[in-house]
This record gives sequence, C-alpha cells and structure tokens, in this order.
Amino acid sequence: MSALAWLIPAALILGGLGLAAFLWSLRAGQYDDLEGAAWRALEDEDEPS
Repeated sequence: MSALAWLIPAALILGGLGLAAFLWSLRAGQYDDLEGAAWRALEDEDEPS
C-alpha cells in the first residue's frame, strides 16, 4: 500500500510534465509544417555539377 503512495503522485507528475511539454511544442509551432520534413527527407543534397 505504501508503494501506491509514491507511484500515483509520481505518475501524475510525469503525466503533467508530458502534457506541459506537448502544449509548449504546440505554442512553439513545432507542428506547423508536417509536409516539409517529409519532402526534405526525400531530397538529394548532392547535386551533380
């Protein structure tokens, strides 16, 4: 029973930190350009001369 007294608050704190990080990433614009990253991965960086 005493293990639950530590595990439940720890799970709530970690969940809150994850939620805070997700909300920060939304406000910072991390998900604005989802297509650009896919196209940049397919482009060749070595251009023939």
